[in-house]
Amino acid sequence: MLTGDELREFEPHAAGIAAVRVPQEGIVDYPRVCETLQQLIRAQGGEVITSARVTAIDREANSWRVHSTAGDFEASRIVTCAGLQSDRIAALTGANRSICIVPFRGEYYKIRPERQHLVRNLIYPVPDPKFPFLGVHFTRLIHGGVEAGPNAVLALAREGYTWTDINPRDIFDAITFNGLWRFLGKYPKMCWQETRRSFSRELFCKSLQRLVPEIRPEDLSEGGAGVRAQAMSPDGSLVEDFHFVEGPGELHVVNAPSPGATASLAIGEEIANSLK
Repeated sequence: MLTGDELREFEPHAAGIAAVRVPQEGIVDYPRVCETLQQLIRAQGGEVITSARVTAIDREANSWRVHSTAGDFEASRIVTCAGLQSDRIAALTGANRSICIVPFRGEYYKIRPERQHLVRNLIYPVPDPKFPFLGVHFTRLIHGGVEAGPNAVLALAREGYTWTDINPRDIFDAITFNGLWRFLGKYPKMCWQETRRSFSRELFCKSLQRLVPEIRPEDLSEGGAGVRAQAMSPDGSLVEDFHFVEGPGELHVVNAPSPGATASLAIGEEIANSLK
């Protein structure tokens, strides 16, 4: 635990009356992590197939047949972890689709090089328990630079990384799910504020200034965006824990919330143990 004065020993430009310092916090090159995992899988006789969209999953006696655009595959047991499509993939086996994936886009800005000295480490806010998302924060990037964000706006497609990415099927899936309307009824102000921030650099900057007051709109340059595969219950509440759907010879990871990537090896161990 740090007092406000102790906080500024580590982050001279940050604002706060107290803080928690986590020395173990870090960042990684996640594409490199995936490349290494692929090498380890292949070294043990496994196979990694990409660009293979699953079209159907059939139960055949004591085995499964997975149909994909890269061919058919037979297995005695299947594990799915399909991110933004996880509920749909699980449903292909007949699994109960009790929750729905609702995509939320998170948009980022980058801090211009001459102002990156304002952020030395990773700076996160204290979560507000009344709202479902963490809020904007500052992250140093593995290849240099500082990222600021994200906001959280409803995406118009499960692969909707911009406002112009629109998928009618995904929109229909969302608006016919009662949970989404209940969610909007619970958090109308938050949803409106997040959407406004998406179109206003100045409003986005005001949120960042709560953590680093010296940040100015002109310090921000366009960054990237990610889409969060958020599982939502029919009552409109967000599923904030891992959610697995299991059956004979099958296990589906329907929700893997942040930090899912960081926890992926632990999740994999849990899945492997449950399949023994």
